[in-house]
Amino acid sequence: MDFALTKEEELIQKAAREFAEKVVEPLAERIDRNNEMPAEVMEGLADLGMFGITMPEAYGGGDAGHLCYALALEQLSKACAGIGMLVSVHSIGNSIIYKFGTDEQKKRYLPKAATGEHIFSFAFTEPGTGSDPKQLATTARREGGCYYINGTKRFISNAGYKGALIVIAKEDGGDITAFLLDKHCEGYSVSEPWNKIGVHGGQLYDVYLKDVKVPQENILGKNGEGFSILKSAMIYGKLGLAAQFLGITLAAYEEGLAYAKNKTHRGEAIVKFQHVQQAIADMAMKYDASMLYVRHLAWVVDNVKDPMLQIKEAAFTKLFSVETAVDVCRISMSVHGSYGCMNDYKISRLWRDAILGPQVEGTVNMLKIMGASVILRG
Repeated sequence: MDFALTKEEELIQKAAREFAEKVVEPLAERIDRNNEMPAEVMEGLADLGMFGITMPEAYGGGDAGHLCYALALEQLSKACAGIGMLVSVHSIGNSIIYKFGTDEQKKRYLPKAATGEHIFSFAFTEPGTGSDPKQLATTARREGGCYYINGTKRFISNAGYKGALIVIAKEDGGDITAFLLDKHCEGYSVSEPWNKIGVHGGQLYDVYLKDVKVPQENILGKNGEGFSILKSAMIYGKLGLAAQFLGITLAAYEEGLAYAKNKTHRGEAIVKFQHVQQAIADMAMKYDASMLYVRHLAWVVDNVKDPMLQIKEAAFTKLFSVETAVDVCRISMSVHGSYGCMNDYKISRLWRDAILGPQVEGTVNMLKIMGASVILRG
């Protein structure tokens, strides 16, 4: 089995790394402090091709495949986890519209998304019901050739940017259907961004939909196909999130290693002590395992047709990557000692970023049950 990257993959990884180091790293503290993504970062991401990296060239994309996407997202998230969140959710929209959209929908939405002129959002979670499709409260009332959507969606990424929102709603007859609407249209409004503990720069909003008019031709897929679209979105979303937290893992490992080489005790760098060497070995081993898991999922997304197998691999990869990020940050914090608790050190930010992982895109127990259900189905 050949684990080597192709020349194209290496070049994309290198380009993302260089952009992260030269542009993002100097702005990372400002992003963390203000919870806003600077215009120069958004413009740089567009120049890098990140907003359409997996999309076909016909729609302005890079047609690079999901392994290239994961490689680039890891490097960007290593510098700033909020970038990973922003790009990952946007890329869900790309993939879902490309998979389920009509030719007209693809031509309308994908080219502007590929350039970053428009940024996608995906709206499913709700305040009272969480992410349970059986309790969906957002409604889509049909009148003639249009639908009127009403409801509140919670923790919606990128909702403040111009672009399309994919919203999952329940029709009068009970069908769960996905709709495409343009953000900031009449009846669309958002809350102030949530003041979350970490992953700053990737803003979360509540979205309020009051009699938002959506024409029949803006149904994504077919009537009643919303749950299938939701499952596909989960697969793409978990790949992006896993790559994002792999970047956090890599950053925590490198921060711990650098600190151990530079911090001295009784005239010697603490890296000379065996318990520190063991910590470094643990971090390196855990990063390698998570990296292989994420790259495997990227291969699955591009090559495996069985959606149930995709769901299992996505659930397990997300679970493993976020738990590994928390674990490696904890170890790196232990190497830093008291200094790790100071905001002057990057590891403190990485720790705040990492602990979000197990709580989003499916909790630990839910993902284990999801994966087990696929294993036991045969």
